[in-house]
Amino acid sequence: CLLAGYMKSYTGIMIGFGILGGIGMGIGYAAPTPAALKWFGPHKRGLIAGIVVGGYGGAALYIGGLGQWLINNYGISGSFYGLGTIFALVVVIAGQMLKTPPEGYKPPMLSGGNLATANSTITNWEPGEVVKTWQFYALVIMFILTTQSGLLIIANANGLMVKAAKGMPFFAANAWLLVSYGGFVNAAGRVGTGFYSDKIGRLNAYCLNCAISALCLFALPSIIATQNLFLLFLAVGVAYWQYGGGLSLMPSFAADFYGPKNLGMNYGLIFFGWGLGFFMARLGGTIEDITGSLNYAFYISGALLVAGVILAKMTKRPMHTEEVHAGKAVA
Repeated sequence: CLLAGYMKSYTGIMIGFGILGGIGMGIGYAAPTPAALKWFGPHKRGLIAGIVVGGYGGAALYIGGLGQWLINNYGISGSFYGLGTIFALVVVIAGQMLKTPPEGYKPPMLSGGNLATANSTITNWEPGEVVKTWQFYALVIMFILTTQSGLLIIANANGLMVKAAKGMPFFAANAWLLVSYGGFVNAAGRVGTGFYSDKIGRLNAYCLNCAISALCLFALPSIIATQNLFLLFLAVGVAYWQYGGGLSLMPSFAADFYGPKNLGMNYGLIFFGWGLGFFMARLGGTIEDITGSLNYAFYISGALLVAGVILAKMTKRPMHTEEVHAGKAVA
């Protein structure tokens, strides 16, 4: 942000806000979550991941208003200086508190275990071993599929509100209400999904979120055509919840499948799926330019969520050679 404000050009925005900001955004997701998860056992991984990434999603509640206030009072460059300074201070100060457990630390475990514990590995996989399993590529694709629908909605939430509220001037003029509501549900979905994934298992939580969100996406064209704002908020809310939930589920999947020790690198590799999920927002824009609406984009996105459910059902935790040998020794 600071570089973008200093350069005062399109190139500066591309480099300072786009490239460097994007790198910072990725680090902001991929660094704190693994560090936090290492302190807790499998029975709390979903909730802890949800709380950590929930703070990230909650930024949507204030950043739009703060950014607009800075632009109105200090201009574009001034807003970059202000936001960049705030981000730097918060990240540097909060980063001092980010610690990983000491060598040999064993997190508290739930006596008797639960579904999340039962589906968690006892082995810590090395990154080189992780990329040799087909489950790694399945998790990347699952990440892409759970991300694409949410990003499609996020990119078009403002326009959806304007279209659905044509006969209601107040809502049409205040489309930010749907965007802010979505930001709140996005953050809540991360914590909520993480919580019940610890109870019902990651697989069940992933499939539940994707299936319900797919139904809402299939229904969106009719909802917009009938200008039903209540159903619009409901459907968009489900999409935001599902998107946020994926960001708490995927690091938990990574820890369950490959262990907590190398989670930073292992989850970082899986996190590529989040970036690749942006294709749907671009595709949606192209479809709207050609057809005049996002209807086909919603249908495609919903179908991809259904594909995600099918893939998730096929994806089982890989067995490390150490676990295989241990099983044979016990037998």
